[in-house]
Amino acid sequence: MWALRRASTPLRNQGYRVRTSYVFGKLEVPYFWEGNVAGFGTTAGLYDKFISFERNNPATWPSSGVYISSHGLSTQSRAENSGEEENVEDGFSELDGNEEELTSGSKIADDDDNDVDDGTQKELDLLDGETELAEKKFTKWVPSKLTKAIWNAPDFSVASALVKWVSQGNKLSRDDISSTMISLRRRQMFRKALQFSEWLEANGQLEFNERDYASRVHLIAKVQGLHKAESYIAKIPKSFQGEVVHRALLANYVVANNVEKAEEVFNKIKDLEFPMSIFAYNQMLVLYKKIDRRKIADVLLLMEKENIKPCPFTYKILIDGKGLSNDISGMEQVVDSMKAEGIELDVSTLSLLAKHYVSCGLKVKAKAILKEIEETNSNGPQWLCRILLPFYGKLQMEDEVRRLWEICEANPHIEECMAAIVAWGQLKNVQEAEKIFDRVVKTWKKLSARHYSIMMNVYRDSKMLTKGKEVVNQMAESGCHIDLLTCNAIVKLYVEAGEVEKADSFLVKAVKKYGMKPLFTSYKTLMDHYARRGDVHNAEKIFDKMRQSSYIPRLGQFGTLIQAYVNAKTPAYGMRERMMADKVFPNKTLAGQLAQVDSFRKTAVSDLLD
Repeated sequence: MWALRRASTPLRNQGYRVRTSYVFGKLEVPYFWEGNVAGFGTTAGLYDKFISFERNNPATWPSSGVYISSHGLSTQSRAENSGEEENVEDGFSELDGNEEELTSGSKIADDDDNDVDDGTQKELDLLDGETELAEKKFTKWVPSKLTKAIWNAPDFSVASALVKWVSQGNKLSRDDISSTMISLRRRQMFRKALQFSEWLEANGQLEFNERDYASRVHLIAKVQGLHKAESYIAKIPKSFQGEVVHRALLANYVVANNVEKAEEVFNKIKDLEFPMSIFAYNQMLVLYKKIDRRKIADVLLLMEKENIKPCPFTYKILIDGKGLSNDISGMEQVVDSMKAEGIELDVSTLSLLAKHYVSCGLKVKAKAILKEIEETNSNGPQWLCRILLPFYGKLQMEDEVRRLWEICEANPHIEECMAAIVAWGQLKNVQEAEKIFDRVVKTWKKLSARHYSIMMNVYRDSKMLTKGKEVVNQMAESGCHIDLLTCNAIVKLYVEAGEVEKADSFLVKAVKKYGMKPLFTSYKTLMDHYARRGDVHNAEKIFDKMRQSSYIPRLGQFGTLIQAYVNAKTPAYGMRERMMADKVFPNKTLAGQLAQVDSFRKTAVSDLLD
């Protein structure tokens, strides 16, 4: 853990002073340690009763405001935070935290959605104790009659479909219920999953345990909002209000980037003295990776103090955090710590490393990792193609893309086809991408919205916007249910075509029709465009919609909003007060923008001159 905390520190000299006090018998001995990037503390810190972090030079390195006591975490926003360093991500451009992206090497996503917290974090393992078995079966799973019955039911008629299904003499087993619930969550059919859960309890079809109640909390958060989910916990029988239920709430606050509430729930779990799992600590790491990576070391110190051992996913979070900060040396130190613990680098971890090597332009290192992935040969070379193809496309290695596609071409799975489409799209070889997509449409009659959105993105990136819109119409004609990623792809497509009002209107209609919460990046795309053209009214409208969708305002959102005022050459009255109300303090860039909008204010003299 010491090595892990050391790897988590930034590489430049920060100068931390760690104060600890601990008790030997009746004698309290103060312990002081002065240091820099070498580490955050010593073994003595494991026995402390209170730990606080202060940077030695507050003018240069203001406190992150995180204090760790024996009870947990808290964030204190203070005026001196206004000097936040320029290179720390502001929580707007790279709200990634997508757990599925970290754990699934086969995920094919939109071009820049890998770096955005789009609310599609891998669904929590919240069902009954047999869920792990159900998850394993799910990878080679055929939908059951129960699953199909719910899939095909009208949006608000799940109960009627279930009554009919049971009346036909069908039986409900926990395995069948678990696999059906997993399929609904994976397909983001949260409203139907919630109706299913409510029907099961109301009709006594399932004896609920804590994981079933936690699943309900998770679904209420997705469908009705976090406030309703938190209120529901009070209605759960006391014997089932344990750590699993609270961590479901915690994970949803993390997805919403709500630091204050996430810390509140985390501390409540500790205060209630529930047995703490690594899950809760990983959630805080995911949160701070998105919002303020300086706080990651504080969580690691608390884990060490509480004797919580990191799991492989903990290392993946840290690897991703260092990679997103372009700290490749620090990322490699985390990998060394992982190996020192005897944890082998699996394909998903290697894929994560490759992702950051590619994004940093380190082609030699990226190629070495890709070669290592190919040599693992896990589940056969064809399965690895779905991982490798997009990387080689990004690296503009057409020969490698062609070689790998030839391995799959005779009998590909749909995921290999989609990976190849992504790769050819990155190589701007639209003709090859179209050829494969036509094959997909003819071979698999029932495509998901994600499959259409991948081809849509190829056309968008190649500025073939008319063809992109044709894919949108093709998807609509197929009766395909629009998901969040597809909705985002359509918004970007229309914006790229200069039809921003149409993109805005589409998003409003999709929210109303499907009851979905748009991706953060969908709002970002619209707001960026409105800001560029100085459309203050619409920029403010999108800012308000983001807040209504539980996206907590941060530096990036305010920066984009203020830029709209700058481009409109109009003063932003009360902007500083609005930022203070949201506990957001300007960095140098934002302070410069605020100065610009201040210059537009009229004075007594300017009135006379007018």
